[in-house]
Amino acid sequence: MPKSPKRRPGTRATPKPRPVAPAPPEERVSPSDVRLSRGKGGAETGGGPGGEAWSVFLKNSRAGRVYINWINEPPIGPHASIQIYLNRQSQGLGIGRIAYRLASEESQYDMIYAHMRKSNEASRRAAAAAGYEDVTPIDHSQCLMRWVRQR
Repeated sequence: MPKSPKRRPGTRATPKPRPVAPAPPEERVSPSDVRLSRGKGGAETGGGPGGEAWSVFLKNSRAGRVYINWINEPPIGPHASIQIYLNRQSQGLGIGRIAYRLASEESQYDMIYAHMRKSNEASRRAAAAAGYEDVTPIDHSQCLMRWVRQR
């Protein structure tokens, strides 16, 4: 029987973030108020081979980061994978759906996958609103969504 990984004394597993309630439609941001600014990125945050990174801005305030990495993970194999991180105060306003769309369209890739927890309803809705479709295999532990560039 394999041993479980050792943890330092006094540490615990990272808890799931608390969900943020979506804002009512009249409080959502306008797509014209959201923009991306291309950046350098780190080794695992869009700065590696084939990676891309952007800062997300709501008007003139930084709202988060979005990056795409080239990874090789089952069940797909080698592929572009997008990740979006929004500041807590920027969540629930509809910024994620705009950032998914803008980054996907600005990316060099024609097909991009988004991996997320199955319980992350906000990310699933944001990706779907940006044109991602759910392609999760039945036995896969995470939600897997795919975006394909329209020609």
